[in-house]
Amino acid sequence: MSTERTIGWDLGGAHLKVARLSHEGRVERTIQLPCALWQGIDRLRRAIDRALNEIGPARDHAITMTGELTDLFPNREAGVAAILGTMADCLPGTRLRVYAGDAGFVDPSAALTQCWKIASANWRATAQLVASCVPDAILLDIGSTTTDIVPVAGSRIRARGTDDASRLASQELLYLGVVRTPLMALSARWPFDGGWTGICNEQFATTADVYRLTNELPTDADQHSTPDNGPKDVEASARRIARMIGRDLEAASLDAWIRLADWLRTTQIELTEAAITRIASAGYPAPDAPLVCAGAGGFLARAIANRGGRASIDFADLLGCSPDVGGVAACAPAVSVALLAQRL
Repeated sequence: MSTERTIGWDLGGAHLKVARLSHEGRVERTIQLPCALWQGIDRLRRAIDRALNEIGPARDHAITMTGELTDLFPNREAGVAAILGTMADCLPGTRLRVYAGDAGFVDPSAALTQCWKIASANWRATAQLVASCVPDAILLDIGSTTTDIVPVAGSRIRARGTDDASRLASQELLYLGVVRTPLMALSARWPFDGGWTGICNEQFATTADVYRLTNELPTDADQHSTPDNGPKDVEASARRIARMIGRDLEAASLDAWIRLADWLRTTQIELTEAAITRIASAGYPAPDAPLVCAGAGGFLARAIANRGGRASIDFADLLGCSPDVGGVAACAPAVSVALLAQRL
């Protein structure tokens, strides 16, 4: 086990998440920063520099990523290489280890030989840590953009998928989150004013608007501009949702827009529940296995557990983290790679 302070990095296409551990393996701090990687690799460099200024130095660094999938890169191999090259440039003289799933941690110099195991492996880091703590569970990590559903049985990861393509096919990866998901992804028709209406297939509003109206969105979860570059308040969110069905805010009361947001929330829950049911139909884990709730949408994961009659465990509570340290569940992959690396 390392006796050094360790920093874990989860390098996404829209956010950079960082966790700092003490030499004793205690989570000291987490941060999440916006990082519009699709706009250029310099965005990542600036976010890394800012993170280091905020979180402080360390010699040991553990890295996982999903940002290689952004359309800045022609393919994932190029994305992995560019992201790791940027990390090496920003962290000279430190020890960098890259999470490669079931291959463990690899040195950046050998990473390109393992790029398919490195690409978008952050879900597996969290699941591996969960499996070391709870023998039977379903990890439900609802983030800003995606949802990971990972069965754990007998202290082993029992996922069918291994990469984005196979995980999308198995529904262990859903492109549904609580911040950045365009509302057209939830349903092609919505109930309003006593009937059903079609919607505009435009990114007029996102799920952040829904959960702002339901008063569930964490204050620090929505870090990018809104679709209309407007305010992040209840009225502006209702206006954006109204636009999705070709209406103005003034066409109905605020209560009506909140009711519509409640329906959209329920729809997202039902889509996620359907995926959990399909995954659990394999027979593992046991029907009474708890949901381990992680991500910015931990509030929604807990609601899903309650609806299904399952126990729920917050990721931060699973690790016994101090309540004074915020953002642990939202930064679960960053925390996980740091802990896994430090245990070696």
